[in-house]
Amino acid sequence: MFSEETRAIRVTVAPTYLQDQSDPDEARWVWAYTVRIENRGTEKVQLVSRHWMITNARGRQEEVRGPGVVGKTPMIEPGKSFEYTSGCPLDTPSGFMTGTYQMVAESGERFDIRIPTFSLDLPREHRSTLSQEHRTLN
Repeated sequence: MFSEETRAIRVTVAPTYLQDQSDPDEARWVWAYTVRIENRGTEKVQLVSRHWMITNARGRQEEVRGPGVVGKTPMIEPGKSFEYTSGCPLDTPSGFMTGTYQMVAESGERFDIRIPTFSLDLPREHRSTLSQEHRTLN
């Protein structure tokens, strides 16, 4: 798991490789990631938008911006949290994601909170198989 805290809001991310949705022969690797946003502050906040930077193993970046997350703009009370799961396909067997959420405080103030940079890696057994295949081809 990966965590980062900004202005008393902790964002924790847990990525999971989805072998059943991936097809390495078609250069498609898919991950799910579960995000937990915990309001450790004293003021109610609302998540209004997201900004992701997704980087594959070759360094190609894709930028994703949009309202809310998974179709929601959750209001998070002090001491409460919001959790959701989404997914990310890549055309390489690894990569990483990072980004920010734009929040609005009860006072009307807008501010960004950091999403921790997290890696999208194959489970160990898949990496060693790919490494052996790569050595055989070279």
